[in-house]
Amino acid sequence: METKNINEFFIEKGLFITAIFSILVIFTILAFIVSEAIPAFQSYGFFHFLTGSTWAPNEGQFGVFPMIIGSIFVTLLSLVIAVPLSLLCAIFMEEIAPDKIKLLLKPVIQTLSGIPSVVYGFFGLTVLVPVVRQHFGGTGFSVFTAALILSVMILPTIISVSQDAIKAVPCEYREAALGLGSTHWQTIRHIIFPSALPGIITAVILGIGRAIGETLAVIMVAGNVAQIPGSIFAPVRTLTTNIALEMGYATNLHYNALFGTAVVLFIIIAALLLVANHVQNKYGIGAEGIE
Repeated sequence: METKNINEFFIEKGLFITAIFSILVIFTILAFIVSEAIPAFQSYGFFHFLTGSTWAPNEGQFGVFPMIIGSIFVTLLSLVIAVPLSLLCAIFMEEIAPDKIKLLLKPVIQTLSGIPSVVYGFFGLTVLVPVVRQHFGGTGFSVFTAALILSVMILPTIISVSQDAIKAVPCEYREAALGLGSTHWQTIRHIIFPSALPGIITAVILGIGRAIGETLAVIMVAGNVAQIPGSIFAPVRTLTTNIALEMGYATNLHYNALFGTAVVLFIIIAALLLVANHVQNKYGIGAEGIE
């Protein structure tokens, strides 16, 4: 008994130390990014940095507003494409598909999440860009092309979390609805979907975080022009691609401004995660939260 207590003590302390270490690593990274960005904020002004419409490092202009708008445009359009497909797929897999089909679809969807970003980007560059150029005009490097790639990349995240939320709805809800004469579709639409909605919202928010943080695939298909896009077929530069493209040769204030871009990106992603945690804590996900 004493040996068991000693083992539990060391396991508990080991997990505690691991958790504290993870928190320290995050705060260390954040402190480094902020410290490197401070000179740019002091010299250029934080709000001027956020709202400036011109990014021209050689001229001392460091406005990231076009990149913020570009990131939002690409992310929102990818959600418009991915969310309906993801929800339909999650509902089909959990409520309609036979077990054999479910066993086939699940590893396929998991495989999508394991494909490297460069493969998605290369596919977009060699296949989607020419198709968009031919059918919609322009260069093919655009918000639309980047959103198509991102929509495929965030599908596994939204499908998996949404499916877990649907699965967590108690069977009693289904049985009660069917017992009252509801059809299967009516049960899904009016009982299961509303009950799983907090989990689905969290899935969408996590998908947003995945999309807004993607870099390599977007670099290859977005066009990387630091301007506010006039349409979904115009080229665009996102916050992540701005950092990746210029960090290799940036110096002095330009270098600090790229860290400032990272701070803006960090704030956006942190806000999304806080919203996701708020949804989970307020409404609950799973049988416990629903009941």
